[in-house]
Amino acid sequence: MINDKINIETILSRFPKTRTELPVAFQKIYHEHYHNNRQGGTNASRLANTFERWMHQKVAADLKDIRGDYETLEIGAGTLNHLSFENLNHPYDIVEPFTELYANSDNLRLIRQIFADVNAIPTTVHYDRILSIATFEHLSHLPNMMATLGKLLKPNGVVRIAIPSEGSPLWKLAWKLSTGLEFRIKYHLDYGILMKYEHINTWQEINDLLHYFFAEVKKHYFGLSANLSLYQLYECKQPLLERCDSIR
Repeated sequence: MINDKINIETILSRFPKTRTELPVAFQKIYHEHYHNNRQGGTNASRLANTFERWMHQKVAADLKDIRGDYETLEIGAGTLNHLSFENLNHPYDIVEPFTELYANSDNLRLIRQIFADVNAIPTTVHYDRILSIATFEHLSHLPNMMATLGKLLKPNGVVRIAIPSEGSPLWKLAWKLSTGLEFRIKYHLDYGILMKYEHINTWQEINDLLHYFFAEVKKHYFGLSANLSLYQLYECKQPLLERCDSIR
């Protein structure tokens, strides 16, 4: 118990994290690359999107067991590409600060409410399902996000989080041999610098924080284990509200 306490205090002390500024050469191509990557506009990103289907399918896998009405919130909805995996006969809200990602999407009509920040959601609103795909590795205020989600969850609700296995050797090898190689050929730049800028949280940090804020956490891997996987899914229930309330 002492080691666990020291570990979580150490992790919490790292937040909020601050990104170092990208070199000018990366700033010039950042938006072009980001758009192509999210839309599957290159051979490597199309391959990545194929593998990423595992995350979307796992996050939506609980739908087959749900009976009756339910309300869903997606964190980091981006281009709304997860909606094709959902049953949209029920209320579906999103949190996404970058309006340009979804502004021209035909799926906008399927969204009930859009929030630019999770803290903008009224405290009177609660959800049966809270989802996120490939977002938690990017968040500088990660403990605040997790604590807020715990407070937004209905008593029998579930938080389903899918992430790349950032920090694992298999994940690093995968991007180096795919997107990283394509990026170097196209831009003559080191993709590792961009990855370090984007993915500021490791799977281990995300794992430890989820276990801190939720009493029940189940894990699934696209691979053999956390350190030998490409992606991970976390299914979290029973938020520890005293801990959630302690985070500001």
